[in-house]
Amino acid sequence: MLFPEGHGLYPGHGKLRGFVRFFNLSTGAFARVRLPTFKDHCVLYSVEGILLLQRDHGTAICLLHPFTGDILDFPPLDTMLRYVSSLLVGDKWYRLRDIRVASINVRAGQAVSLMIFSQGMMQIAFATSGEQQWKVSSWCFNQYVSPLPFQGKLYVVHHYAQIDPPQLEGPEPWLPPPRLITKCPACTPQATFCYHLVECDTVILLVSLRVGVDYHGINRTSVYRLADLMLGRTVRVTYIGGNALFMGFTNLCVRSKAFPTVVGDTIVFFDHHYNYLAPYHLSSGTSLPAPSDGSISTREFAIPSPFSIIYHIYTCCYRDQWNKGQIRFGGGGSKGWRVKRKWR
Repeated sequence: MLFPEGHGLYPGHGKLRGFVRFFNLSTGAFARVRLPTFKDHCVLYSVEGILLLQRDHGTAICLLHPFTGDILDFPPLDTMLRYVSSLLVGDKWYRLRDIRVASINVRAGQAVSLMIFSQGMMQIAFATSGEQQWKVSSWCFNQYVSPLPFQGKLYVVHHYAQIDPPQLEGPEPWLPPPRLITKCPACTPQATFCYHLVECDTVILLVSLRVGVDYHGINRTSVYRLADLMLGRTVRVTYIGGNALFMGFTNLCVRSKAFPTVVGDTIVFFDHHYNYLAPYHLSSGTSLPAPSDGSISTREFAIPSPFSIIYHIYTCCYRDQWNKGQIRFGGGGSKGWRVKRKWR
């Protein structure tokens, strides 16, 4: 992941002298790379370490491999403006640039296709590198829970569950309609659940978070393997290889052995009732108490600096702060945010 520096140091900030840092969520290794591209580009999304960038003085977007320098150009964003919902109130450009998910698929012959979904659209957009226009699905798409890109496909929790890559053969490329691959465990009259997808060690996990009027914290959370559900088996998972799942707008899997302050076999979420980042332990079924030293508590207006690595990781789950030099719960409001509107 691109490391959120905090202190308003967004990628391309003069104080960074063209350098940015990446960190590996499985090994904890850091890599410092000089990327002059950020002088006139901002990052919209990251998928499997590949960055989706937009040029400052235009709407052109591209994929950048940060360690090889390889760049693939895709159609400009403004070719999708006509697909932004007319029902939206506010800045349509801002909503269009709010990329909720992107999925890369490499086909034989090195053709690279890209699927993206933004907050402002009701359809999935797709294109192949080098094309001049985005195409959109013939069916509408309305997804509130973060979709999961996995092996070139999109997995979503909704009325359907899997979206296959674009079909490029034939005179006109098209996007197959979604396929229902399984059903989530049923809710009960006493409790309803919100379901999230996350990749963990090349396996897709379904995380159910209890919601309701009697909800205090995130107790009774359950984790299932998607492969088990597809076989009709509803088996709860209590061990995830010592990893921790960070839940937010984007969900991340982090290996606890790589980060000493991360507790293994837990789900890290923001507890709205007690106002802190709460690790929920899968085996015991309980949330760890808020630390007395305030290292991850957010009861105050903002957490003090320097920030724990837990906050840097958690910030990666929120695109609106991850790429702007901000730390989630770090305070500062919009001060130091990089507002990219020169091209308008």
